[in-house]
Amino acid sequence: MTRALVFDSGVGGLTIAAELRKAAPDWIVDYAADSGFFPYGVKTDEELRERLPQLCATLVDVAKPDVLVIACNTASTLSLDDIRARVSVPVVGTVPAIKPAAEQTKTGVIGILATPGTVRRAYLDDLERQFASGKTVIRRGTAGLVDMAERAVRGQEIDQEQVAYAVRPMFDPPDGPRIDIVVLACTHFPLIRDAIAAACPPGVRLIDTGEAVARQAIRVAPKTPRPAGDPVAYVTGGAANKAAMTPAFARFGYHAIEIIDV
Repeated sequence: MTRALVFDSGVGGLTIAAELRKAAPDWIVDYAADSGFFPYGVKTDEELRERLPQLCATLVDVAKPDVLVIACNTASTLSLDDIRARVSVPVVGTVPAIKPAAEQTKTGVIGILATPGTVRRAYLDDLERQFASGKTVIRRGTAGLVDMAERAVRGQEIDQEQVAYAVRPMFDPPDGPRIDIVVLACTHFPLIRDAIAAACPPGVRLIDTGEAVARQAIRVAPKTPRPAGDPVAYVTGGAANKAAMTPAFARFGYHAIEIIDV
């Protein structure tokens, strides 16, 4: 039986974990949330580069997965190579779905809804040059939606006006009204997909990378015989963060929760 570890700054990667469990129901899919350092989208590149490789190495030592999934666009676009250099298992990253969006757009204008950190990174420039040449790409960075998703998955009500405030500027003239596809370039955003869709003009389609990431994890994971077991959730930030995260973990089937602080 294969064991995977899905890692994110908070609860957003639970959407990736759910896709992986659906695609590989016989796997054990552990989860790790760096909630003690949340949110990543407003941290500096230097802070994240210093933290992420060591943290992921520690998590792999503890969880002993066959494959590590970085279910965070910010971490993937910044530190994927550094993380791969520090761990001994295959590492799968999560990057914005620019390629399928560019292939599927009818108007030639696509939107990217992401965190401020992802929006400003050169990695996104490279993806656009590689896959969206000749298309118009409009980026919208927002940290507020991440916080809303964290609260929503814990059972709190979504403020639709705040969602609209975060999303609607992407559709401003001159090119915004022509957007027909929006890339959800943060794993938190599928948690409030319906609210984001309601804030978009009619006919706009939302896409993310959850299924693609799950398929890639299945492709690269070694087939290691191991006994069955229950999935474990790991969290940084101490007992207070563990208590805060427990409702979200429970909704996704994680009842064993361990604290790891780095």
